[in-house]
Amino acid sequence: MNVGLNTQILPAGEAAVAAAADALTQGGLVAFPTETVYGLGADATNPAAIARLYQAKGRPAFNPLIAHIGDIAAARKIACFDAAATALGEAFWPGPLTLVLPKTEGCGVADLATAGLDTVAVRIPAHAIARDILRVFGGPVVAPSANISGHVSPTTAAHVHSDLAGRIDLIVDGGAVDVGVESTIIGCFDAPMLLRPGGLPRAEIERVLGRTLKQPPKDAENDSAQPLAPGMLASHYAPRARVRLNAVAVETGEALLAFGLGAISGIDAAAAVMNLSERGDLNEAAANLFGHLRALDAKGVRTIAVMPIPDDGLGEAINDRLRRAAVGRE
Repeated sequence: MNVGLNTQILPAGEAAVAAAADALTQGGLVAFPTETVYGLGADATNPAAIARLYQAKGRPAFNPLIAHIGDIAAARKIACFDAAATALGEAFWPGPLTLVLPKTEGCGVADLATAGLDTVAVRIPAHAIARDILRVFGGPVVAPSANISGHVSPTTAAHVHSDLAGRIDLIVDGGAVDVGVESTIIGCFDAPMLLRPGGLPRAEIERVLGRTLKQPPKDAENDSAQPLAPGMLASHYAPRARVRLNAVAVETGEALLAFGLGAISGIDAAAAVMNLSERGDLNEAAANLFGHLRALDAKGVRTIAVMPIPDDGLGEAINDRLRRAAVGRE
């Protein structure tokens, strides 16, 4: 790994898109915004570039990566679509949905990116800059979240820089992202399976499919097992501080991650308070989640207490990320 690189930061625009595509072609690592979080891009067909990406993130090599592509025609070159996958792609792409599908015979995505699985995770992002980079580059780009593996995911270019400066070639600064949590991942197996809640609520997917999504096997999120899809390690998205969930009181010296305007005792003793959404809006809460976790963690507190958050809509994805942040720290 080329630690000590002079990581360039460019504002989003034509020059940044051209520089990003050139860097990817040369086997470089480029962070860029998507509508969910900032991704760390590498040429999905270049094993050496993917190895650099794993090293830069400190990511376990058995954790597969999502291949980002520009359109469904490109997706069909690397993945086999059944009726359910076709319906979901047509309904929600471009957007915060990843489909895990069987590889095509000529799938060019490197085995290192798929962690040796017979499936490939694919997504068409909705963010204009991400799509421009994919168009100019002209091939699939793996792009996990642009952070040190296990850390809180980045929703601004500054978050990327704080984790990966000196480890990657370029950061394209497109401002804060819109969704704020990663894509929903659906495994299109014998029956569609919810592998990871995310920026597209379960109910919308089930409405298109006309059936309930299956749940993954109970041992699928064991950190010692090979994940079926990206983002399924039990301990993930973690700040340095301990995370205490469903807090109804704040202990002296704790930071508080609040939601809504509900009463909570001990708030005057909190070292810091940030509210995901004062009006109780789960969309706003999702967009603020990782940024607020990072900001509270930067206060140097030992514990972040988190108020209860409803589990409906995007609340399912928010609570999923918070549970992973708390694994081993509660």
